[in-house]
Parts: sequence; C-alpha cells; structure tokens
Amino acid sequence: MVLQISSSSKAPTVTWEALPADFVLPDDPVENIQQPPLAAALTDALGAAGRIGLALIGSNFGLVATINQKTVVKAPDWFYVPQAHPVAEGTIRRSYTPNLEGAPISVVMEFLSDEDYGELSVRSTPPYGKLYFYEQILQVPTYVTYDPYEPKLEVRYLQNGSYVTQTADAQGRVRIPELDLWLGIWRGERLGQTMNWLRWWDSQGNLLLWSSEQAQQERQRAEQERQRAEQECQRADLLAAKLRELGVDIDRLA
Repeated sequence: MVLQISSSSKAPTVTWEALPADFVLPDDPVENIQQPPLAAALTDALGAAGRIGLALIGSNFGLVATINQKTVVKAPDWFYVPQAHPVAEGTIRRSYTPNLEGAPISVVMEFLSDEDYGELSVRSTPPYGKLYFYEQILQVPTYVTYDPYEPKLEVRYLQNGSYVTQTADAQGRVRIPELDLWLGIWRGERLGQTMNWLRWWDSQGNLLLWSSEQAQQERQRAEQERQRAEQECQRADLLAAKLRELGVDIDRLA
C-alpha cells in the first residue's frame, strides 16, 4: 500500500549543497525495535564477503538534499552508496549529500513499523514523504521496504522516473542490481535473536554468511582437521604395531 497524500504540481528545484554547520539533524527514536539488528546484519554479511570496499553504508544516517533552497534530511534504515569521497582526517561524517560528497545513492531500505506508513508516503510538500523523497528528489534506483511483522518484502526499481514493484523469484528473492545480489527473507538465529532476517544471496544462489557464521565454519574446519590428523596418527600407530608383530624393526626402517 502506498499512502496517497495530495501533491504539488510544481516541480521542485533540487540542488546539492553541504549540510549547514548549525543544522540540527533529526534525532527521532527508532520505531521498529528490529531495525538496528536487521541493518547491522545486512552490512555484516557484505563486509564478511569483502563486498564493501570504497562504499558508504549507513543506518539512520542523514541523506541531504536542498529543495527550493531549504535543507531536507531523511534518515533511512539502511542505504548503500558505491563510492563516497573520504572525509578529512579527524572529521566525523555527520550526513551525506549525494553528488557533492560522492556517488548518488544506489539502494535505500526502510523497515516498516506497525504504526507508521511514512515509508510509503508520496507527499510532495513539506514534510516530504519518504517514497516521494527517494523517488523524485534523490532518484534512488532501488527502494526496498520490509515489514518484519508479516513478514513482507517489496523491492521497487526506478523506471522512467517512477517506482515499479518487482516480482520475487521462486525462492521469494528479488535481485538488487546495484550490488549484483539477491535479497530475501530468512528465518533463523543471530546473536541470540531468532527472527525473520533480510539476507543476501549471490547469483549462484549461495547465501552470504555473517561473520559469526564464517567464524563457526572456520572452527568446524579446524576441528575436522584436528580429527583427521588424530586419525592419521592412530592409523600410523596401528601400522607400526602390526609391523612389530611381524618382527619388522621399524626404528631401523625409519
């Protein structure tokens, strides 16, 4: 469902200007308690797979545009920029203005709350709806909304200036072209939390593992290698015992 709100017919004037030093960034509370772990898990899997590189990934971090000479900031639950200019040493990045500070934003995600549908608002007057802001102002190519309560995943591609909802594949996954990955819902446990997670799959259908899963795999491989080495030693000891029974001086053979 897209929240229909009366819009303005006049096209806005959008410019890309630095966030004013005295601008007070919004400090809204997180409405969805599942949002922080969902965002962290998405980023963790990309980092563990070595897929971040020079990209800028943020969560509840201000994306800036100047609309009709007024600064507007929206803080999505998760976003991906393929490459951002580095900030000066000792400087903390407070926000991100596309085109001014690096590449345009490629992917934005919003995790729906059970009370607020602002993530699907097309309001074209202040305060701008998020869908309108991402579609018409930032022109983000891929907009993802996820309702963890149902759960329900929707992915929209920007086509001819408007978002078009994409159809999932047989596994319920949708391709995210900017990352060359597929996104889907996976139920399981991470860091003691069992819930419906958003997860990445590559083009071959392989799940991108979280760092904790990679560490667990490494521990299992190490244990398997230890057991293999122990079995080799046992076989060697048995062979030596057999040879001694046959009267072979294995010390001389060595």
